[in-house]
Amino acid sequence: MHLLTAVTVLAAEEEASSGIDLVLPATAELVAGILAFGIVFFVVWKWALPTINQTLEARQGAITGQLSEAEKAKAEAESLLADYRAQLAEAKSEGNRIVEEARVSGDQMKAEIIAKANDDASQLIAKARAEAESERSRALAEARHEVGALSVELAGKIVGESLDAKAHKGLVERYLADLEKM
Repeated sequence: MHLLTAVTVLAAEEEASSGIDLVLPATAELVAGILAFGIVFFVVWKWALPTINQTLEARQGAITGQLSEAEKAKAEAESLLADYRAQLAEAKSEGNRIVEEARVSGDQMKAEIIAKANDDASQLIAKARAEAESERSRALAEARHEVGALSVELAGKIVGESLDAKAHKGLVERYLADLEKM
């Protein structure tokens, strides 16, 4: 209810005075307001503003420092990444080179083993042929001796007398030559 009374009193005063008094404050209030604003402005300008500026500059410096550290860390990370990539490429290249060397070495070893095996086989074949030829010659000589002995014995039985060694040898040689021609 007090509010209603206050509004009615103000409305009655308004009608009595001109409208400008309502917009402009009283001179004493105006001076007191200007003086209070000046004191607050001076205190803020003298003490609060420098502190606020220092805080803002410190914050700006910290942010700038963090940004520069982040840029350095980014540059270092990129450098490390490039180094790792280079090392990886080098390792791949080295691995490929080692594999290629191993392949070439394996091919060489294979060729050497095959050549050695071929040489060994050739030597074995030559040795076997030489042994076969030697055995053939020995068997042939033994056969000649046996055939000669049998021929002489047979001829001795047929003729009834013994043949001399020279005649015997000639007979055997002719017989063997005839056998070889067959």
